[in-house]
Amino acid sequence: MSANRLTVRRAVVADDDVLLRIDQTSWDASTGFPSYQEHIRESFFARSGPEAHLVAEYDGAVVGYLRLQDKYTFPEGAGVLTINGLAVAQEARGRGIATALLDAAAAEGRLLGARKISLHVHSTNTAARRLYERNGYVVEGIHPNEYLIDGTYIDSVDMALTL
Repeated sequence: MSANRLTVRRAVVADDDVLLRIDQTSWDASTGFPSYQEHIRESFFARSGPEAHLVAEYDGAVVGYLRLQDKYTFPEGAGVLTINGLAVAQEARGRGIATALLDAAAAEGRLLGARKISLHVHSTNTAARRLYERNGYVVEGIHPNEYLIDGTYIDSVDMALTL
């Protein structure tokens, strides 16, 4: 892959439709929350605006996103960011896009003076867990039976990257 084929930038309002399509086709019961997907139908940015999203473009087409936000709203938690979603369009997977988004999030975190980026991932989402581990994230905790999805209890795994 040549470097000019893949770029990461801040999201803009005009990305809403393509990000909504990516979001609606990227999650299933082993990776996301079906009830949440039912509510996100009108606008991708209904949950949080473009400023919270990094967007990956491959050959000029939007193919993925990463939602990066402050984890805490109180001063004692300053310096800890959280990834509240990372998705790559199915047809664009396997091209290093998720890694580029994670690299951009780490760079953004450093620019903001953050000390840590954390995330939660379903225990059943083994591909994402491997991706995070390859990119330096470590398991900080496991919450057994955290979610009940389609009749099955799923653990939540807390992972983090120290910057």
